[in-house]
Amino acid sequence: MSLIQKAPVVSKELILPFVLITTLFALWGFANDITNPMVSAFKKILELNNTQASWVQLAFYGGYFTMALPAAILAKKYSYKTGILIGLALYAIGALLFYPAAAYEQFGFFLAALYILTFGLAFLETTANPFILSMGAEETATQRLNLAQAFNPIGALAGLFVAQNFILGSLQSDDLDQNGNAIYDTLSETAKAAVRSADLMVIRNPYVMLGLAVIGIFVLIALVKMPENKESDNGENIGTAISRIFQIPKFREGVLAQMFYVGAQIMCWTYIYQYAETLGIDNRSAVPYAMTALGIFLVGRWICTYLMRFINPGKLLMYMSCLAMVFTLGAIFLQGMAGLYSLVLISFCMSLMFPTIYGIALEGMGEDAKYGAAFLVMAIVGGAIMPTAQGMILDIGGTGYADTQILGVPEVNFSFILPLFCFVVVAIYGYRAYRVFR
Repeated sequence: MSLIQKAPVVSKELILPFVLITTLFALWGFANDITNPMVSAFKKILELNNTQASWVQLAFYGGYFTMALPAAILAKKYSYKTGILIGLALYAIGALLFYPAAAYEQFGFFLAALYILTFGLAFLETTANPFILSMGAEETATQRLNLAQAFNPIGALAGLFVAQNFILGSLQSDDLDQNGNAIYDTLSETAKAAVRSADLMVIRNPYVMLGLAVIGIFVLIALVKMPENKESDNGENIGTAISRIFQIPKFREGVLAQMFYVGAQIMCWTYIYQYAETLGIDNRSAVPYAMTALGIFLVGRWICTYLMRFINPGKLLMYMSCLAMVFTLGAIFLQGMAGLYSLVLISFCMSLMFPTIYGIALEGMGEDAKYGAAFLVMAIVGGAIMPTAQGMILDIGGTGYADTQILGVPEVNFSFILPLFCFVVVAIYGYRAYRVFR
């Protein structure tokens, strides 16, 4: 069997810059997955309903939507390195704002801190992804991006490890009595206030440490000379460039597919804790299932990166989306641990989706890739919208997760109808990438 790609994925002279930029993929993976369990944590500490708790993801992924296009404009005007440094600065500021947020004990302050933090992530993703794509031959661009993205779940696993061992395991609001009931709910207002203050400080500390670490990385990148892909400004109106790229069906539909994919990913990784809780598994004990999902995600990304040497990326995307639908149906309709295992296995299918959609959508765009990348990063807003919609489904019967049944299953199971629909959209895009956009 002959290989589809024959050019090197990364040439020897570009290995160092490739490695340096690839570390940023782990950095935003850490932020993503230390934050996912915070939906459940804030709900308990601040006594929120599911819709209010989902605002954590609304603020987090809303920051991507807000700042992606400004990030692309600055990267176009200056350089990738400038965009990366701005991103690291905003990342650090947002993380450090957790300190005053915990002092004031205001949910809105925490949301603002997450919103600013993801301004930085928007800069990093808008610049790092096309930078990786540019580091070699165009025919290996999607494979190269999958390779770099493979380090994203490594950072995500580290984020989950910190969440489990330094946050969830130390929250007093999560303690249960001998009958399995929440002790926090039975406390007086004075006792609750003391627990609330202590728990918010527990959440604060890892974010502050993260902010300090990001400052260190900022200094390192600022001091290290890196190759720049600064493009000459031809004076073209931004609106003209944007109008041009949205006339390309492969790109236009890719933005839509990316929005639905990210929504599915964040729903599957955020609400795994609520799903597990209906099976009698507390938040800390649910983290190993989330870590297993990320481990499978990492393995899947390496496997899919290899398979792309033999299988068209669009075709592989379609196959994996269809398999994801099967596992999602299992998460909806299988009762007990079988449903939880199905939910975990969805991550294997999701492993190739983000970078593959990204690479297909930007293929052949040349200098327009920076603007195209901005809209693909803005599509991450799906991670803000979809979890909020899922939280509203969870609130149908009350603030619990199994207060009522829909189609014969608890509402937490039924809520995964939303990821199912998302995977249908991604499968259609994979099919069109393989059959129509060639």
